[in-house]
Amino acid sequence: MNNKPRQSERVDTSSGKMASWAFGDIIGYYLSSAYGTFIIFFYEVEVGLAVTYVAFALIIFAIWNALNDPLLGYLTDKPFSWAKKYGMRFPWIMIGVFPTLLCYFLLYTPPFTSDEFTIFLYMVITLCAFDFFFSLYSVHFYGSFTMQFRSDEQRRKASAYTNIIPGIGVLFVSIIPPLFIVFGDIESYGLAALIVVIILLFCAIILIPGVRETDEVKNIYIQNYESSERVSFIKTAKISFKHKNFTVYTIAILLYTLGGALFTASELYYFKDILEIPYSYAVYTVLASTISFIITIPVWFYIAKKIGHANTFYLGLLFFAICLIPYIFITTFEEYFIASIIIGMGFSALAFIAYAIFADVNDEVALTMGKRLESTLAGIRTVIFRLSIVFQAMIIAVVHISTGYRPGATQTELALWGIRVHGALIPAILCFIGFLILIKWYDLKGEKKENLFAELERKGLK
Repeated sequence: MNNKPRQSERVDTSSGKMASWAFGDIIGYYLSSAYGTFIIFFYEVEVGLAVTYVAFALIIFAIWNALNDPLLGYLTDKPFSWAKKYGMRFPWIMIGVFPTLLCYFLLYTPPFTSDEFTIFLYMVITLCAFDFFFSLYSVHFYGSFTMQFRSDEQRRKASAYTNIIPGIGVLFVSIIPPLFIVFGDIESYGLAALIVVIILLFCAIILIPGVRETDEVKNIYIQNYESSERVSFIKTAKISFKHKNFTVYTIAILLYTLGGALFTASELYYFKDILEIPYSYAVYTVLASTISFIITIPVWFYIAKKIGHANTFYLGLLFFAICLIPYIFITTFEEYFIASIIIGMGFSALAFIAYAIFADVNDEVALTMGKRLESTLAGIRTVIFRLSIVFQAMIIAVVHISTGYRPGATQTELALWGIRVHGALIPAILCFIGFLILIKWYDLKGEKKENLFAELERKGLK
């Protein structure tokens, strides 16, 4: 066997660059989880918008998202006039990140009116504006991972940075809402959002060195684009989904993301209705889950190095499904605290390996297409993330209507079980189905993956 290291393994990717890049994941991870956590509860319970209005607003948002995310990725997945000087993805990341933070704040400052339709329109407009800029940021930020870190070793190391630094950063940011949010006080949500945005602005500045592209990476993008045929978005999507591994990965990520979205969106309902305690207690559960998340990362790093990315992905999804089960039976804060430690370990497994797996399936598509299309593929991936928010809203709406959930009132036993169903039982089932799909069909590992890397090197795509 030829043991000569591949070009991508000889490239020196500094720890400082990986650390800087990871600050961008604080922004992406927090915003993805936070508006999924708070948005439904805020508009249904605090603002008083009917849950059917909330669900319909998110359906409109999903339709917009289904067009916006992949088309943004496709239309910007080419070198513009500034690419030679500023880079392929760096300018779009900067253009997207600052308006995203403004729109996030506006989501929690709705107009003071009793007219539900006005509030509904405000929710739709601010959600769509938030999604436009967040998509511009996220498709290029996450799409940059594949070319910034090109070998297995780099990807594992970068994945460790993108779990430890965001783990600590998101822990710090996540403590802010429980410190300021008071159930029944709408303005407290806006204040919490403002403080969060100020912190994330500093993360956006620290991010800059991490997403700047080297001359080598700029040239690879430009040369590959100039030497390959321009393919339509529809054709790109069709070719991508003809790859079994890309399709299986996408389905598994949808199931996991939907399960995680349901779980996080249910948190405030657990505190208010099941535990009947102030949300300030969430400071302790955030600390517990985040510390266990960070401590577990070296374990998953070791496991991934020993058994490979694919097998770690299988194991992580199954483990996360198991970690959700205790939440079905929780009745006290002490039980919730212990469960938070366990769920932190589950989130760590998937968060650690997700980037590496996404980069692997991107490589497989790039070989077929003859060029790098990370932004287009990241756009498709982002649609999957956003679709989870819509399914999340629909599931919560159906469960609340069918179990008689009443905002602001003492809940019946049936309504409390409804919270457990959409917060734990359904997420666990979804993740277990994802595990079964992966273990049956995902096969980008071993010799097949080694051959893929060799071909990419030969064609100058890695």
